[in-house]
Amino acid sequence: MTKSIISEDLTVTGDITGSGLIEVQGTVRGDIKSQAVDILNGGQVEGAVTADTAHVRGVLKGSLSADSVDLYADATVDADVSAGTMSSEKGARVVGKVDIGGGRATKS
Repeated sequence: MTKSIISEDLTVTGDITGSGLIEVQGTVRGDIKSQAVDILNGGQVEGAVTADTAHVRGVLKGSLSADSVDLYADATVDADVSAGTMSSEKGARVVGKVDIGGGRATKS
């Protein structure tokens, strides 16, 4: 799987579409659609994230739709979440509607 990195010193304004792993260490103001998305500590996304697999350690504001979601202790998710499966470490914060078990929501 190819890996694209938004480094900590970058702010991207606009939508991002990829076919591999998108690792967010900096800030994205826009939607992200890819096979896998990792929002690392210090990373921030303001928009809709759609992926097969999503790992959140940083901040997400918007929406999250994935087959598999992992929220780590430092995660702050202010978003509606739709996922087939979700795991959450103690300390992760979620504000929004959470729908687990139905799989990723399809968007037209």
